[in-house]
Amino acid sequence: MATPLSIQLYTLRDQIAADRDGSLARLAEIGYRSVEAYDPTADPAGFRKTVDELGIGVAATHAYALFTKEADEVFEAVAAIGTDLAIVPGGIDHDEFTTLDGLRRTADLLNGFAAKAAPHGIRIGYHNHWWELEPRFDGRPALEVLAGFLAPGVFLEVDTYWAAVGGADVPELLRALGDRVLALHVKDGPGVKDEPHTAVGKGAIDVPSILAAAPDAVRIVELDSCATDVFEAVAESHAYLTALEGRA
Repeated sequence: MATPLSIQLYTLRDQIAADRDGSLARLAEIGYRSVEAYDPTADPAGFRKTVDELGIGVAATHAYALFTKEADEVFEAVAAIGTDLAIVPGGIDHDEFTTLDGLRRTADLLNGFAAKAAPHGIRIGYHNHWWELEPRFDGRPALEVLAGFLAPGVFLEVDTYWAAVGGADVPELLRALGDRVLALHVKDGPGVKDEPHTAVGKGAIDVPSILAAAPDAVRIVELDSCATDVFEAVAESHAYLTALEGRA
């Protein structure tokens, strides 16, 4: 069976802040059976109770908290919400992606997090934006070079929209990264910075070609911003991707 279509809850951060349980229930009504959290340390026990009651799995979580909290506290929270995948979604100076030494330092940081995560049974991943794709080294985007410096167990969650904005041929990038890519952020929009996103399938991104290049990666809908009603947009995204790939 295909991995259930997931959604990054940062998409609904305002709604989650106002009514977490009600927002999760609406996602379940739309048909989402999996979510990706963005702060596992925010009431992990209560969050786990709610998703369990709704029949929702937790595909992964972002773990920006690793920069502000003790690693053990973060990884205990990651385990408590029901996942073993913790993803670093930023927090690294953009300039670090413009030199080889910076990429090595970035890899050392991520590999260090991975070493601390391993005793908890948790794997570390990294999530890109556009600034990891714009710099190129012998024709290869910085993200691809970074992958070569990472420890074998460190994975990538490729944000396909920001990769395109950063100038990458996204299907080609995904094929080059291969098994290093465990998850995809699937989003759509005009394909430029500083403009709101759209429901998946409503923008300029060639979503079918991108998904075909990484058939086994977990699909995670994310809209950083949205000019329309966000629940309508995530419902349209679910309908589009379910029809495209037959995922539940």
